Amino acid sequence: MASDESLMVQLQSGDETALAILMDRWKAPLFGFLNRRAGPDAADDLFQETWIRVVRARARFDPHRKFSTWMFQIANNLCRDLARRRSVRFRALDEGRNQAEMRGHAQPEPVGLKRDMQRRLDALPGRQREVLVLRYFHDLGEREIAEVLGIPRGTVKSRLHAAMASLRAQESELEPTPPAGEESPDGHA
Repeated sequence: MASDESLMVQLQSGDETALAILMDRWKAPLFGFLNRRAGPDAADDLFQETWIRVVRARARFDPHRKFSTWMFQIANNLCRDLARRRSVRFRALDEGRNQAEMRGHAQPEPVGLKRDMQRRLDALPGRQREVLVLRYFHDLGEREIAEVLGIPRGTVKSRLHAAMASLRAQESELEPTPPAGEESPDGHA
């Protein structure tokens, strides 16, 4: 079986079957990454755009680098761009909603249920979310994550630590507190 890097060399020389093999090999991991980073509503478009960018940038791929790291770097940059666009859009929506409320024409909030883990991931700051997804959902090591994100390894460690602390804090917020005078489930008052 050809390595990802050798398939990229073949793609650089115009072999389109190499692209098909890479896409098939990386479909599930890449789609899972995009789904966790950007949500199911954006994953399909980002998946396609990632492969478009892989093809466009194929001449710049260094076969001495790991393909997966390079591909995830492209995908992560697309997720960051989307997050920036969403942020601008949400600020504009909030301004419009605030103005509507002041005029007495409040818009109803969109309704929808998300899985608990996706909700928790979404609650994390983007930089924490990206390291967590790369580490625990895509099993990349700290060195690979640092390469994908273009940051020092120590920064990866500190973001992972902060992300885990944030998740633990979310968990403790969800635990019910017993009414005054009653015992908690662990036997304490």
